[in-house]
Amino acid sequence: MTLRTIDDQIADHPFFAGLGSDFLHFIAGCGRNRYVEGGEYLAHEGDDANAFFLIRIGKISIETNVPGRGPVVLETFGAGDIAGWSWICPPYKWAFDVVAREAASFIEINGLCLRGKCEADPVLGYAVLKRFAGMMSERLRDTRLRLLDLYGNDRKRS
Repeated sequence: MTLRTIDDQIADHPFFAGLGSDFLHFIAGCGRNRYVEGGEYLAHEGDDANAFFLIRIGKISIETNVPGRGPVVLETFGAGDIAGWSWICPPYKWAFDVVAREAASFIEINGLCLRGKCEADPVLGYAVLKRFAGMMSERLRDTRLRLLDLYGNDRKRS
């Protein structure tokens, strides 16, 4: 069995597909492998956001606490997905809780480390920003579609 480095694992992750090996190596320098059991929180709403997660195995959810209802799952991600973008946007605070729905293995990328590298190398920074902007755009579109499904039929028809 061949030991796979974080460089290899990041290169295989769909989010970074097609990114040059130099950039992948820079990003990998900010990463570490993590494993958590189901129910473990990776981030809490309002805390400093200094990481994001490249999911390899398992499921990770984004949730929020709704007064009178408790925690509500907003979205669940699995293998090949990414969770967390609060590290890239000031004020660098988690907007939601991040929790493992089941045992999960992922690469945690240190956002402080990667922000520093992106600021020092604008070409890398732009490449990373384009990927995150694309993901954020897709997720906003998906949220709008879910809202249409939820509220679109509530209008009275004339």
